[in-house]
This record gives sequence, C-alpha cells and structure tokens, in this order.
Amino acid sequence: MIAASSLILIVLVIMLAARIAAVALVATGLPVEVARFQARSALTGVGFTTTESESVVGHPVRRRVLMATMLVGNAGLVSILASVILSVESTASAGDVVLRLLTAGSGLVVVGLIARSQRFERWMTAVIARFVSRFTDLELRDYHHLMQLSRDYAVSELFVEEGEWMAGRSLLELELPDEGVLVLAVQRVDGGFEGAPRGGTVVHVGDTLVLYGRTAVLTDLAARPATTEGDQAHVEAVAEQSEIMGERGHESSTG
Repeated sequence: MIAASSLILIVLVIMLAARIAAVALVATGLPVEVARFQARSALTGVGFTTTESESVVGHPVRRRVLMATMLVGNAGLVSILASVILSVESTASAGDVVLRLLTAGSGLVVVGLIARSQRFERWMTAVIARFVSRFTDLELRDYHHLMQLSRDYAVSELFVEEGEWMAGRSLLELELPDEGVLVLAVQRVDGGFEGAPRGGTVVHVGDTLVLYGRTAVLTDLAARPATTEGDQAHVEAVAEQSEIMGERGHESSTG
C-alpha cells in the first residue's frame, strides 16, 4: 500500500507544481489559458514551436519558471514508474496486485475529480497567488484578460513614417480617443520615452507609439496617409466609434 500511496502523493505534487507554474507565468503577463498550456507542456516534456513558446523562452523569468517545472515533471515521471513497478514486484499474489492497482486507480480518480472542481481550483489558485505575491516580486495580473484583448481589442506598436497621417501632429490634434484609441506611450526616435503622454505631445517621424484600441482601427491608423483621405478616415472612425458607444449605451439601458 505504501507504493500506491506514494503514487497518489506524487501525482498531487505534480498537479500542484503545474498550478504554481501557471500562476507564476500569469504573474509575468501571460494570459491564463496560455500560462496553463505552457506549464503543462513543460511538465510533460512536450514542446510546441509556436509564437507563445517563443515569448516564454525569450523572457528570463518565464524561462526560469519552466526550467523548474521541467525538473519536477521529469522527476515525477520516474517516481511514478518506480512506484508502479515496486507495487507489482513487492506483491506475492495476483490478488494483491489487483487490489493495489485498484487502490491506486481509485486514488487517481479521486485526485482527478478534485482537480476538475471549480471551487477547489479557485481556492488553490488564490492560495498560490498569495504565496507568489508574498515571496516574489511578480505582479499577479493577467493583462490580456484585464484589457479584454480577446474581444477585438489589442495593444500594438506603430512606427511613424514620413507621409503618415499622425506625423507632425500633437495628440490633441489627432483626437485618437474619439476613435476609441489610447496612446499608452511614445518611444522617441532619439531614445527618449514618454509614458502616458498628454495632448501636447507631438508625434514625430521615427517615433514608435504604443496604442490600445480596436484591432480594425489600429490597422487603419498604420496605413492612414497624411492627406484629405486620412482626415476623412478619421472622421469615419469617430462616427463608427460613436455608433458603437451608442449601441452599448442602449444595451445597458434595456438590459
């Protein structure tokens, strides 16, 4: 029975390690679903060549989290195999083998049911989050969901080139908030940086803007020329944004 109990304990430890890794990855800014996927990928040793994986490997903190998770996963797999082998080899009769396998299987089913419990998941995540917040300097924020980036909103960089609509104008003149676009920061061509810039900030050729807004509008801004066509595109975008806000206000009042 010791081997069967060890098997269940090892599975619990692995499950806890996966959850800790996922919470830690969320603390670095990864979306919840991406963090869970990458944590389980590292735990099982299954690699995926994707943009998400590249963003994890290229981040020093995320890389350390996944390295530790890989070690736990490899050690856990070896321990599970050893526990199963010991459970079978140390048994004298076939009846004892069946009993121990049934015990281990039942324990794993119970562990699986607990792991699928939404209440347990919320409690466990809250406990791990407090632990990570207390003993690390990571901020526990899922910025992807916080900013609703999955609902047609995005944060993107826009490099300002000669002849583009925004070049040479101040943020006050551009009236980007009327289009539903917020300028989060301006990276100057000379290396300077302005966070949360105000209306008097002038956009120069060579600057890189960090923008937040609807994906369609951000795409349009990147291709908008410094002509009357660009001004007309701005007017149309403002009208569209006003219509969207009006529809949301109507839904709120009727809901």
